[in-house]
Amino acid sequence: MDDHRADLRSGKLKLYALEKVLPPDEAVGLRREFIAEETDTDLSALGEYTIPIDRVVARNCENMIGCVQIPVGVAGPVTVCGEYAEGSFWLPLATTEGALVASVNRGCSAISKAGGAEVRILRDGMTRAPVFAADSVAHAHEVVAFAEDHLMEIAEIAQSTTSHGEFLGMVPYIVGTSVFLRFEFDTKDAMGMNMVTIASQKVADYIAEETGARLVALSGNMCTDKKPAAINLVEGRGKSVTAGIFLPDDLIRDVFKCDAASLLDVNTRKNLVGSARAGALGFNAHAANIIAALYIACGQDPAHVVEGSSCITTADPMDGGVYVAVTLPAIQVGTVGGGTGIATQAACLSLLGVAGGGDPPGANAKAFAEIVAAGVLAGELSLLGALAAQHLAKAHKELGRG
Repeated sequence: MDDHRADLRSGKLKLYALEKVLPPDEAVGLRREFIAEETDTDLSALGEYTIPIDRVVARNCENMIGCVQIPVGVAGPVTVCGEYAEGSFWLPLATTEGALVASVNRGCSAISKAGGAEVRILRDGMTRAPVFAADSVAHAHEVVAFAEDHLMEIAEIAQSTTSHGEFLGMVPYIVGTSVFLRFEFDTKDAMGMNMVTIASQKVADYIAEETGARLVALSGNMCTDKKPAAINLVEGRGKSVTAGIFLPDDLIRDVFKCDAASLLDVNTRKNLVGSARAGALGFNAHAANIIAALYIACGQDPAHVVEGSSCITTADPMDGGVYVAVTLPAIQVGTVGGGTGIATQAACLSLLGVAGGGDPPGANAKAFAEIVAAGVLAGELSLLGALAAQHLAKAHKELGRG
């Protein structure tokens, strides 16, 4: 170990190459010690972890120096009446925000008392959109025409790269001499970004070779991945999911300490009018809170909270109560691959009953997406109720400040 430490200091051994000469735990420990010495910082707390890291250093994190621990609370159970998720579920929420778990827990209670959240997946397709440079507007049009005329060949080329994914289609966009081809895939139980990227690369190379267009970038931002974008709000990306519940008047009074009229007023003036006036791409109270907490706990890419935050929350007055729904156009989740294989994250997926591949393929990821939507609905209900009852500041004072 001392020899390796000396080699690091001399530059003979690169920091990122430690796993090539040491077992993973020793490599991570030495790297952490080296950085601690270089920065005169106590990093010992990062060395306290229980997850096996052999897979992590190979697939999930380069130059690893340890782990940051995030508290995980549980909310629920929440009753979900979906096509893939059916039953009662405890929601694992990784967060450091006081009052969040308690808030979602209250929403879960209301949903279960009301008979369960109705949840449906509206569409399912992960996208990647390469951008090509054409010689002229006419040439750009020819590139699109070629792609549209050869969709069968494109599908065959895409399918040749994966034994799991399925090519669903393509939507072209032209901006001057720039050609964007938005490919869409069914990625089954994987979130699927690696899958669609590899398939899109082979397809894009074929189109470039056949048309003379220059492939500029495999991602042209029309996908759109990890950025606020109206195209995801309108067309969807990943799984588009909606969840709703009818809340009777007496339940609203008992659980949320307000009435249906106040709940409706808050949703209209805050979530709809306020969001519109702000130019927001999401029309909700705090959907990102629940999505982030579930994603982090369950090994999802937390950057996809950006797309998840485009949720629209609606409330319809009905005889004897109100029907509240959340529509999430871009929920990007998987139950295999990525961070889902890390022990603690896999445990949280197992808690939900969706770990690993589903039967049929894709069933587990769809069930997970439905559970996420139900969790978001619970969070929206609780915050709307707290605002309607003027309880928000009180809850944060009591729970957020200990």
